[in-house]
Amino acid sequence: MSQPSIPKGTRDFSPEVMVRRNYIFNTIRSVFQRYGYMPLETPSMENVETLTGKYGDEGDKLIFRILDSGDYLKSVPDEALQQRQLNAVTKGIAEKALRYDLTVPFARFVVMNQHSIAFPFKRYQIQPVWRADRPQKGRYREFYQCDADVVGSDSLLNEVELVQIFDDALSTLKVPSVIKINNRKILQGVAELAGVPERMMEMTIAIDKLDKVGEEGVVKELGERGFSAESIKTIRGLFALSGSNEERLNTLERLLAQSEAGIKGIEELRYVMLRVQDIGLKTAAIELDVTLARGLNYYTGAIFEVKASGVQMGSICGGGRYDDLTGIFGLKGVSGVGISFGADRIYDVMTELNVFPADAMQSTKVLFANFGEKEERYCMQLLRQLRDAGVNAEIYPESAKMKKQFKYADDKHIPFVAIVGEDEMAKQVVSLKHMQSGDQTTHTVKELIEKMHA
Repeated sequence: MSQPSIPKGTRDFSPEVMVRRNYIFNTIRSVFQRYGYMPLETPSMENVETLTGKYGDEGDKLIFRILDSGDYLKSVPDEALQQRQLNAVTKGIAEKALRYDLTVPFARFVVMNQHSIAFPFKRYQIQPVWRADRPQKGRYREFYQCDADVVGSDSLLNEVELVQIFDDALSTLKVPSVIKINNRKILQGVAELAGVPERMMEMTIAIDKLDKVGEEGVVKELGERGFSAESIKTIRGLFALSGSNEERLNTLERLLAQSEAGIKGIEELRYVMLRVQDIGLKTAAIELDVTLARGLNYYTGAIFEVKASGVQMGSICGGGRYDDLTGIFGLKGVSGVGISFGADRIYDVMTELNVFPADAMQSTKVLFANFGEKEERYCMQLLRQLRDAGVNAEIYPESAKMKKQFKYADDKHIPFVAIVGEDEMAKQVVSLKHMQSGDQTTHTVKELIEKMHA
């Protein structure tokens, strides 16, 4: 019999890994809540028509479709099967798909519940998504996103707060970062300047691959897409933009002076960056990057991408403004803006930088040693008191040799072992062994609880 395996691009998470992952989730969740965002969950699967057409041609190819149950071929025309018409076959056999991101399902939720929610509506969502991508370092087929979005508000204060959320969460996680920011209206202005205003989306799809294929790769793709040499020369000028954020804005202002969309994008960017400067960031740096494109179709205003400093890794967070995403589901004129933390990449970055706190590995604070039935019954009463006081505690399930019990504590990174024998029971105290130092101290139960909370 062959050995069991899991699909490529997916992973099992051991308890040790999950403790660290939960540290990331809990940190991000607490920051979301601090800014007034409320939790939401949506189904893992959506109707195919809900997802397709929202991410561009490149994104649509990465959507995992789910085969219909039963005789799923009965609704597929024989001609489509014989001629291998992939789109027609797929449409006939898969009505559902795994969600590609959390933003489009969120927009669908808003439209379905528009009469029962209060606008502006601020929600956060921490759930897995799936993409039929080629697995590689930092890129998985199943991964978690931690999203925060607000819809029903045009105010740029939302963008300012989302930058702060990036900074608050990543500084708490001790991940040094650079928050890159751009505006889709600026890219529209560049497309106008290059004489290809109607091909802005094609341009952004190519520019979005800059980190993967480099400048020459982007130029090559633009050429393959039929952009003229003169248009490519104009677009290529973006890559040479330099100076401070303000100097870059001033340069763009001169270049795009004749573009109403471009000037609007510059004004929006300047507002956000000045407000962020007024407030100040804890550890992150903010940088205007006019080559930042974000290939998703639905972005219309500010766009964000966050890179971890000092680590070879793609973006760890992203997001942006979408003016009419709900419009595709029938609810017009509801603007939104949101961001997403890539928890899996953040985990890889924190592991490489070795910045997880030591106690992030601890699920149990104190282990009670087991000396036999009488001591076990006594310790169960003490365990109840510790647990009621909010202390994570457990007892070794059998009266094994102490060496084995201590090894269990070491393997689980449990910092303390409580030893309660006949002497301790008589005196109503607990002997506490400090696993790291080897020291042993004696406490009453009340003192023990206080020490565990210290």
